[in-house]
Amino acid sequence: QALSEITGMGGGGGDLQDLRARPLTERRVDMHGFCNPSDFQRSPYLSARGNIANIFCGSTEEGYKAYHADKYDEDKNPNGIINFGTSENKLCFDLMSKRLTQTDMNLMEPPLLQYPDWKGHMFLREEVARFLTYYCKAPAPLKAENVIVLNGCGSLFSALATVLCDPGEAVLIATPFYGGITQSVFLYGNVKLVYAYLDSKITGTSTRPFQLTVEKLEKALQDARAEGVTVRALILLNPQNPLGDIYSLSELRDYLEFAKRHELHVIVDEIYMLSVFDESATFHSVLGMDRLPDPQRTHVMWGISKDFAVSGIRFGTLYTENQDVANAVASLCYFHGVCGPVQHKVAQLLRDR
Repeated sequence: QALSEITGMGGGGGDLQDLRARPLTERRVDMHGFCNPSDFQRSPYLSARGNIANIFCGSTEEGYKAYHADKYDEDKNPNGIINFGTSENKLCFDLMSKRLTQTDMNLMEPPLLQYPDWKGHMFLREEVARFLTYYCKAPAPLKAENVIVLNGCGSLFSALATVLCDPGEAVLIATPFYGGITQSVFLYGNVKLVYAYLDSKITGTSTRPFQLTVEKLEKALQDARAEGVTVRALILLNPQNPLGDIYSLSELRDYLEFAKRHELHVIVDEIYMLSVFDESATFHSVLGMDRLPDPQRTHVMWGISKDFAVSGIRFGTLYTENQDVANAVASLCYFHGVCGPVQHKVAQLLRDR
């Protein structure tokens, strides 16, 4: 239904002009941040979903084309374009290229060239469990059977949205947030985002700008329910992208208790967990908590794109104690697997403390 509303195809959805004229509260699928609807030409070669995917692709393509045609270079092209649009760390290339070309990386055994367990090779999942146990300060060793490996955290967001929500249902998230999540949860799963709006100035019970509180989560949830939107999960980004906020243990516990009260799954994205450099700030992983309020509905993500500055090596990992969720996500790993030789390289990288 949401797709037909946006593309004006079937279901009495109306056209894009009508949709744009409707109040924001009546259109939870926030497509208009990506392109101007008046510029959208529906392709007769694509399905409704295909047209939506085309919008997402086209909205970024123009900027990238301009950037790649005129890249900034301090000496050769000082008036060129600087890309502020991609969250990518390029500062460690010298270190990473040296480590990734050492001889222990170049293994080519038959199991690496064959179909793996779709959750990932067990040698890698065991290494991920050990790595997260150490760096998340887990009170007990994390278990390899609770680890799933996919080709990046975008794929994980997509898979989790698809298996936790039905089409047209929603996930709650504080805004501002990393915009790629919109695309990840919507393109396959047709899952919407409901926003808990954060204030840029200190207001009410807040003690700092952009502070996330349970009250703001409650308001967003109740507003969505009043509009007839079913919310199935809460996304927490910690450290937060783009704000850089690092949640305290008590804040994390409050958010998780809120989710438990409303039987919401919690997807915790900790992809920047090893990139905290302010000595006055201490990162606390959800996996380091003594007791999770609702362990069967708490799912933690991490990847190597940011902390290891290798976003081109597509690797993301999920830790969940819920085997139903793990198996459902694993069925989608068929489409989002990490190739065997790369799994070996990542395991070696994580093993090298």
